[in-house]
Amino acid sequence: MRDLSFYYKDDNSELREKILLSTMEVFNSKGLKFTMDDIARNINISKKTIYKVFNDKEEMFLELVDYLFDGIKDAEMEVANDESLSTLEKIRKILGVMPNSYKDIDFRQLYMLRDKYPKIYEKVEERLENGWELTISLIEKGMEEGVIRPIRIPILKMMLESSLEQFFRRDVLISNKMTYQDGLNEVVDILVDGISK
Repeated sequence: MRDLSFYYKDDNSELREKILLSTMEVFNSKGLKFTMDDIARNINISKKTIYKVFNDKEEMFLELVDYLFDGIKDAEMEVANDESLSTLEKIRKILGVMPNSYKDIDFRQLYMLRDKYPKIYEKVEERLENGWELTISLIEKGMEEGVIRPIRIPILKMMLESSLEQFFRRDVLISNKMTYQDGLNEVVDILVDGISK
């Protein structure tokens, strides 16, 4: 479990994370149709306990989005600090990074968020569009080293964001029998192979 004490000011940080992890598990098995009862049953606590931490399912899901994206940012930092990787390898890994603890999450179902939970969907879009500083600095370094051809970084960023947003807007992954990670890897391969020298 990640240390969330810096993120949460109350004493419920461990319980909060336990509920979020349970939400991921239940989401994988039931999709968006899960209930608070399902989450409570999954970790053997009362629904009342969940409501002491989260006001409702939407608030819990909004926090889960931040939790997931914060985990991705942590994994990106690990890649960036890995001295055994070349700049090009770091770029490829960072663009397709997915923490091991997220491998079982069925991100393909997130396309249903747009209609049922527009606030949550907006949060996903917002997180996709922000936090690119590390990736941009690596791409700039790759251009300086000559392993990346000169490109306009905002165009690359837009292409990746648009691809990922389409995963969340449509059932393209499910209809093509692909996992989110497979789809992400394919997009990253196409993009990185297109910009590398």
